[in-house]
Amino acid sequence: MRLHPRPGTESGIRRLARQHPAALLWLLLCSTGGALAALALPAALGHTVDRLVAGGPVPWSGLLLCAALTLAETGFDAASAVTGTSTTARLTASLRTRTAAQILAAEPRRALALPTGDLTARLTARTADAASAPVTAAGAVSGVLLPLGALVGLLLIDVWTAAALLLGAPLLVALLRAFTRRTADAGADYQRAQSLIAHRLTEALDGADTIRAARTGAREHRRVLEPLTALAEHGRRTWSVYGRAVGTSGLLLPLLMLLVLAVAGLRLGAGAIGVGDLVAASRYASLAVGIGALTGALGALARSRAAARSLEPLLTLAPLPHRGLGPAPDAPGHLELRDIGVEQDGGPLLAGIHLTVPGGTSLAVVGRSGSGKSVLAAVAGRLLDPDTGSVLLDGVPMDGMEPARLRREVAYAFARPALLGGTVEDTIAYGPWTASPEAVRDAARAARADGFLALLPYGYATPVADAPLSGGERQRLGLARAFAHPGRLLILDDALSSLDTVTEHHVRRALDARAGHCTRVIVAHRLSSAARADRVAWLEDGRIRATGRHDELWADPDYRAVFRTDSSTDSSMDTPAEDAAPASRTPASRTPASRTPASRTPVTPTAGAEAR
Repeated sequence: MRLHPRPGTESGIRRLARQHPAALLWLLLCSTGGALAALALPAALGHTVDRLVAGGPVPWSGLLLCAALTLAETGFDAASAVTGTSTTARLTASLRTRTAAQILAAEPRRALALPTGDLTARLTARTADAASAPVTAAGAVSGVLLPLGALVGLLLIDVWTAAALLLGAPLLVALLRAFTRRTADAGADYQRAQSLIAHRLTEALDGADTIRAARTGAREHRRVLEPLTALAEHGRRTWSVYGRAVGTSGLLLPLLMLLVLAVAGLRLGAGAIGVGDLVAASRYASLAVGIGALTGALGALARSRAAARSLEPLLTLAPLPHRGLGPAPDAPGHLELRDIGVEQDGGPLLAGIHLTVPGGTSLAVVGRSGSGKSVLAAVAGRLLDPDTGSVLLDGVPMDGMEPARLRREVAYAFARPALLGGTVEDTIAYGPWTASPEAVRDAARAARADGFLALLPYGYATPVADAPLSGGERQRLGLARAFAHPGRLLILDDALSSLDTVTEHHVRRALDARAGHCTRVIVAHRLSSAARADRVAWLEDGRIRATGRHDELWADPDYRAVFRTDSSTDSSMDTPAEDAAPASRTPASRTPASRTPASRTPVTPTAGAEAR
């Protein structure tokens, strides 16, 4: 899925420029003040020289004026540099925050249509380039004002001298135009190559364990760095454009300067201008042909424009639509999926899904890998909008509910949870609201995380980065985070896969304790999870093969084969030998008495979240 800006949407860079108008106005004033001081200095210097040549007392007033103008030019330039740097930093932070917020507020499939590495590159390097545009534009005023003002100064001194300068003006304009266009094209190609490298590097980092186990590090190294050839070519092209512009200007500008000074010298010899005028004319000619600052500003603006174009699709992402509805008050979490269909790349991931989960009950979603279990879990809590059909929570369409209110009613736990927050306690408290310390500890006990947390150097205050966590411990923190933010719907997307048998048993008991006031949807690979659920939805190729109680579905050999396949491919080291049972054995009846360790069914841990 490609991202395109919405038509008629105001540029995000224009909105960004309006966020710090005072700083940009001050920068504009400093830039303009420095340019005006630079333009006034040749006239003051020429007048002072004329007075010195004429004899008489030392023109201290003229000398002081020249010194003051020099100091003013230097001061304004320094203020412009400081203001520009600080404003660019603030604009970059603001643009990054806004772009990230826009991505998070949009429908996930559209927001994540870009590869992860490309998205990372746009959120880092591109935002810095794009955010510099308002500052560069404000600072470029001096680059435009100086040559124009110098031309006016020459016209005031002598028309023929100014005409000599105008003789080369068309060549200067053509040079600047070609430089800007070619720099923009080369910069855009360079940024695309950077994004490709970032994407491949992100893939390699995510699969570091696989690469290490397969001993394919050298191959991945070559794959990641393969775009460097194109990157180097685009970089050489950029410098080649810059070099040609500098080379051409290096030849053109001295010739133009020589022409202006020659005409001014002839006019001096003819008595049309004085010595002071000649000094001022030489200074104005230098300012007029000194387009280095303008060339740099144009190059920066070209890069900023290319970066802004790459950010525009993200900044114009439509937020998740809703109708401002709220959840039904005091309802148990009755979940309905009506004729759900999800497509990707022209193929169906889900089709014709009809499911009803009564409030306060549990539903296990089972099926072979790739059957669409995680997609269904994402649709059930509106992490993903279906292409067809609707999802209702207590009779209210989820796509009509205000997202912030919906997120307070739906809690998720994943196979590979992202541990956000500074400390372990922050990680568990992280959610639609910040859970209290008491709620954090209660949730940790329910998820059986309190035991290993007590062994950490600083307990709950241990920084997450310093906590050596196994896969099962990470899952328990993810479960604790979900338990600390109770709503009417809890969705576990393979969130028990890395737990040992004893821990899983205690976590299941904590889930059972929520019966009656919290609906639970559990993506399950283990027999034990399916056996304890009130109902089971069996997915096959994105469709519902059957629904019913686990012991009813067990009579179907194809249903039993789903778990036999998992048992043959996954490790079951966490399953005690006395708990193992032949695949053909009928599980015990699902009664409260059967939910004891003695009646557990075989379990088969999986390696991680199902690919969506």
